[in-house]
Amino acid sequence: MDDYLVGVFSNIGVISFVALSAYLLLLTGEISFGQQAFFAIGAYAAGIATAMWGWTLVLALGFGALAGALAAALVGLPTLRLHGIYFAVATLGFAEMVRILFEMFRYRKEADGDTIGPDGAAGFRNIRYIFENDISGVEFMLIIYALLAVTLIGFMLLERSRLGVTFRMIGADETLAALQGIAVARHRILAAAMAGALAGIGGGLYAHLTTYIEPRVFDVMLGVHSLAYGLIGGLGTALGPILGVLIDIGLLESIRALAGYRMVIFGGLVALLLIVRPRGLLDETLVHRFGAVWRGLANARTSKG
Repeated sequence: MDDYLVGVFSNIGVISFVALSAYLLLLTGEISFGQQAFFAIGAYAAGIATAMWGWTLVLALGFGALAGALAAALVGLPTLRLHGIYFAVATLGFAEMVRILFEMFRYRKEADGDTIGPDGAAGFRNIRYIFENDISGVEFMLIIYALLAVTLIGFMLLERSRLGVTFRMIGADETLAALQGIAVARHRILAAAMAGALAGIGGGLYAHLTTYIEPRVFDVMLGVHSLAYGLIGGLGTALGPILGVLIDIGLLESIRALAGYRMVIFGGLVALLLIVRPRGLLDETLVHRFGAVWRGLANARTSKG
């Protein structure tokens, strides 16, 4: 496969994690503009683990996920009483705080005659695990999509579980959910931690894909886009945010003729869909219809058999 296509597909897979992170919070009725903070925390944690501590990629990604989950849970505790625009602004403020802290964060050490590690605003270079372990671009892309497939299976199981139903109940009406005996605060913190872990995994993959990260990469626009992917693709299924990523990165950014107009087209598309289809392209109604058609076809095949 062409190196350019490998890069595009890898980027789509990585950004899908932060998009799914924002989507998980949307299920509980919370709008977050700050998922890029946990993406950044996962990226730095995983990069430090492999480049400076000599950990394996699996352990490093796990460490990034754990760091993202803990950070998200800590943010969730003081923001439990905030909703709507107040929660969105709080998450945005936290994300900007994290970005500025990484601009001041320096943790350097000597390795093989070179100094490596985060160097504040200058970034974190030489995260070269995949090169040092002879992992090709295609192989790393397959690793990304294997983890993404596992994540989607997890979402599929979540949607069919009591926990998934609880998340959607809280998102629909938290007062009614509380009256039904649901511990709203506890479930919101759990959702925040799960979302932080997803963003942390994506950040760890991003750090090893690009081999270089810097604080300005994790700016507010990454948070806005991660939220918009779910609003465009649809909130009826976890495939919705991925559809949003495909439209933005796979189409608008990757096709050179459209790249210069990406932000204009993307912004217009978000505005249009919020008016025409406020729950996105793959909303609950459409997903239900697809499910009914699929079940009808399955029953027809069973009857013929």
